[in-house]
Amino acid sequence: MKINRRDFFRLGAGATAATVLAPYHFALADDGFLEIRAVKAAQSLYPDSPTSTLWTYNGTAPGPEIRVKQGERVRVRFINELEEPSSIHWHGIRIDNAMDGVPGLTQEAVRPGERFEYDFVVPDAGTYWYHAHNKSWNQVGRGLYGPLIVEEPYPAFDAEHDMTLVIDDWLLNQNGQFDEGSMGMMMDWSHGGRLGNWITVNGISHPELTLKAGEAYRLRLINVCNARTLELDPNRFDAKILAFDGQPLPAPITMPYEPYLLSSAQRVDLLVIPKLGQDFALEELSGNSPFPFLTFHVTETGSGSAMVPKLKPNPLAEPDLAKATVHPLLITGGAMGRFDGITFEGKPLGRESMMQSRQFWAFNGVANLPEQQFFTAKRGETVIIEMVNDTAWPHAMHVHGHHFRIEEREGSTIDEGCPWKDTFLIGPSQTTKIAFVADNPGKWLLHCHMLEHAAAGMTTWFEVV
Repeated sequence: MKINRRDFFRLGAGATAATVLAPYHFALADDGFLEIRAVKAAQSLYPDSPTSTLWTYNGTAPGPEIRVKQGERVRVRFINELEEPSSIHWHGIRIDNAMDGVPGLTQEAVRPGERFEYDFVVPDAGTYWYHAHNKSWNQVGRGLYGPLIVEEPYPAFDAEHDMTLVIDDWLLNQNGQFDEGSMGMMMDWSHGGRLGNWITVNGISHPELTLKAGEAYRLRLINVCNARTLELDPNRFDAKILAFDGQPLPAPITMPYEPYLLSSAQRVDLLVIPKLGQDFALEELSGNSPFPFLTFHVTETGSGSAMVPKLKPNPLAEPDLAKATVHPLLITGGAMGRFDGITFEGKPLGRESMMQSRQFWAFNGVANLPEQQFFTAKRGETVIIEMVNDTAWPHAMHVHGHHFRIEEREGSTIDEGCPWKDTFLIGPSQTTKIAFVADNPGKWLLHCHMLEHAAAGMTTWFEVV
């Protein structure tokens, strides 16, 4: 079967798909650990096409869904059966620093044939995910990720009405197979990151789900794309927002604008109460016409409840802005950007050394995980990071080990009750201030989650003592 690139964005609505998403299954080892193996596996990404060889957790991309209750302990034995070192980062979890999974900062990468045991408690209910954190641009892009769902310790949405939707984009060739040669392209590193031409949900090409009219559903959307910011419009099907990045809002809200931008690594929980006879789809809106990648069929009126559970806030410390310490972060570089004054490994970067090292971006003039931390904060100190994006590209900025509030964003109004996040999108030539209480001791990464950007220089760290 041969297809051209334009076909990728015309197909979809007519693609054959399963009526339900495949459930996740895993078994605990005798000692109570969940064993997660990084292993190559064959998986189909496009209808009626040959399988692709992906890098997976336990044989599927995404890997097994881990579901625990708030306050419970997670014990995972990671076994690396790939040919290069790897690790697992638990994205969005305010985790013990030694378990954060960042090679070179919190642990050594797990070499081929070896293992590492992650053991931590989840303090916050919400929608999170886990993914490889060594050469993430390559390993996540090949399928090394999975959902981590922390359920509320009180009655909320039951299993039938709580759906996890892991969204990825793949760059497929003319045979509908994963284009392995697309990984690591220098243009992606210096421009907008690697963008795919086909979207899957939970590893399935254009799945179809059935909902019952009049019943309340929580849809947990997780954007695991390397660099794609999904342009969505929940208002098209009367959805409301329950939570951002795992953190619930005081009450469900209607998005006041469209499209809603769900950047790489971000999550959003949608509340949907479907109406009889009104099928709808999740659509990507960035192309010339909407591209539906998940269809919902609404059946007869159900017998379940339309009551929406009240989600309680997680125990996050409020920033004390009057006593905050401010740390400026200037983002430079990239195509059509400013390269002067950038250093890497203590040496100035010229054009030739920049091409050789593939370092195209910088924080405060320094590219990629410097030996010297960005700042040190005392435990309990309120920190404000003032980010200035002096580049021609947007960036999905992610803070490890903490959640923050956006206190000020150039060009927009920030409500007093602004939501908590662990990742936010900063636009070209924009200034944004984020604030959080540095209450989690250890060395924490701060980076762009457009993974090619992180590899090409947009990575630094701070320490809480």
